[in-house]
Amino acid sequence: MVENVPLKRAVFGEFTIEGWSRAAVQSYWRINELKLIFDLGGQPWDFIGTPICFITHTHLDHIAAIPSYVSRRRMMKMDPPVIYLPEAAIDPCWRLLKAFVQLDRGGMPCELEPIRDGDEIEVGREWLVTALRTRHTVESVGYLIEQRRHKLKPEYQSLSGSEIRDLRLGGTEVTRETRVPIFAYTGDTSPAGLDDNPEMYEAKILITEMTFVAPMHRREKIHKHGHMHLDDFHDRRDRFQNDVILASHFSTRCSDAQIKRWVAKRLPDMLDGRLKLWL
Repeated sequence: MVENVPLKRAVFGEFTIEGWSRAAVQSYWRINELKLIFDLGGQPWDFIGTPICFITHTHLDHIAAIPSYVSRRRMMKMDPPVIYLPEAAIDPCWRLLKAFVQLDRGGMPCELEPIRDGDEIEVGREWLVTALRTRHTVESVGYLIEQRRHKLKPEYQSLSGSEIRDLRLGGTEVTRETRVPIFAYTGDTSPAGLDDNPEMYEAKILITEMTFVAPMHRREKIHKHGHMHLDDFHDRRDRFQNDVILASHFSTRCSDAQIKRWVAKRLPDMLDGRLKLWL
């Protein structure tokens, strides 16, 4: 495997999270088992085998690698990828790719699909990705990934297997769909991006930003520019129902050692051990 950009991996239960994120540098994530990418500010070589990508917003550190991703899949004779972007980004992104066709003298085959707040994208029969509006300085969405399960309706739970089979054969819908929020990814957002979407607080794994951690950073200015501060996590500690909270997208103004020290001082229990710093 060619490793051409930073990449960290962590396993949580049956899922492998891969990626890297640093503010103004690059953000890219993959849920390996679901074959889904989120943001493409950089592109690890291994990511080219993943055919679906969801973009949160169009700041350069989240989209810079789109041309590389599309071109590399073409060179490797893979099917064109499907890339979901906020609706306003579709035409500019096509223009960007056409410019690279002229510069690179190679095709950029892909599908660019607009996505809006509330849109639901089916990924196979079992998974559903829903776009949720977040709050940043450009049009932005986060994503909720739910697992769809079918449970027997209460009125049929006392029946035998053969009776349930006969009802199904007769056209009766004997199950109901339930959705279990497994992942949530905010991208860049002020705290309203979480507060407006309480489903994100309920996902088993939450990937979110904690761009600023220093005590001297002013929260009102941070929120105005569509980001979050360590104190926002402290103030919302009772809202997080997640099993794992991956904090990322830290400012380059702070070293890893400073980030760890300030977070440990403000949240010594690391939200009951659920908060993980993606460093």
